[in-house]
Amino acid sequence: MPDPRFFDIGSKIDLDQVAALTSSRLTAPEKKGSGFITACAPLSFGGIGHAAFFSDRRYLTNLHRTGAEFVFVTDDFVDQVPAASIALATASPQAAWARVATQLYRPRRHEGTDAIHPSVKMEVGVTIGIGVVIGQDVEIGAGTRIEAYAVIGPGCRIGRDCRIGAHSTIYCALLGDRVQVLSGGHIGEAGFGVSGDAKGLVDVPQLGRVILQDDVSVGSGTCIDRGAYDDTVIGEATKIDNMVQVGHNCQIGRNCILAAHTGISGSVKVGDGAMFGGRAGVIDHIAIGAGAKIAAGACVFKDVPAATMVSGFPARPSRQFLREMVWLEKNAMTKDKG
Repeated sequence: MPDPRFFDIGSKIDLDQVAALTSSRLTAPEKKGSGFITACAPLSFGGIGHAAFFSDRRYLTNLHRTGAEFVFVTDDFVDQVPAASIALATASPQAAWARVATQLYRPRRHEGTDAIHPSVKMEVGVTIGIGVVIGQDVEIGAGTRIEAYAVIGPGCRIGRDCRIGAHSTIYCALLGDRVQVLSGGHIGEAGFGVSGDAKGLVDVPQLGRVILQDDVSVGSGTCIDRGAYDDTVIGEATKIDNMVQVGHNCQIGRNCILAAHTGISGSVKVGDGAMFGGRAGVIDHIAIGAGAKIAAGACVFKDVPAATMVSGFPARPSRQFLREMVWLEKNAMTKDKG
């Protein structure tokens, strides 16, 4: 369930409204269950009143095991929906789910005209710069410094002895102690999720949070997206350079290093102590083992085992990459002499 500290949550949508909103249809009209969608969730989290969607064969096992009462699917997979669930057939299951989720969940916005909301709780020794905006129900620990023109969204928690740099923004986030977000860092904005149907493209609501554990440092201009449903988590003492992108649902371990211009796509898992050189890139749903090293400029398309160094595009073991480069150079020189 999305965290109510960060999202206003609607009550329910009846199936007739759902059909009109999503251009879906009940595949068994006599089977309406509770008759209302009260929440949206992934296939693996569903319950009574919950709507999930299925659009990727990789998750067929999750479909078979889902506890969601309602499942958006294409006609080809209606027969795969469990007997305890109700299939809602549509050409674009993810877009249908997104349209319902948009109705049920809305990110909380700053209330009132006070720059610092009266409900904010600050321990002793918090320093607030000029132009700072802090939303309702925020809690800030002792010794933390919020610098000029930073924005802290409703419900956020910031630990003790943190530094939030000038012009930074913090939304849908929980920060531990001694966390640093340098000037212009952006934590907890919506991750990049897009789907489409006959009505056009639709943003897929991002309903998770960002968790920055103790002693994390985030460089200037870096963006860390909140999770799509699960949390984006940055482990203790991980150090992130300037101009880095961390996508939604990423799980970054402890004591990792991400150099400038690194790009981590959504749902990547990184083990403790991993290191990324400048401009390294990782596609979505990849696992990087503990202690692995991703060389500068490498682009990772498959899992990297622990304590392995990879280089190149596409990334492969660095020794192999260097041998290939030497072979290419020798052959190029031979051709030139011929």
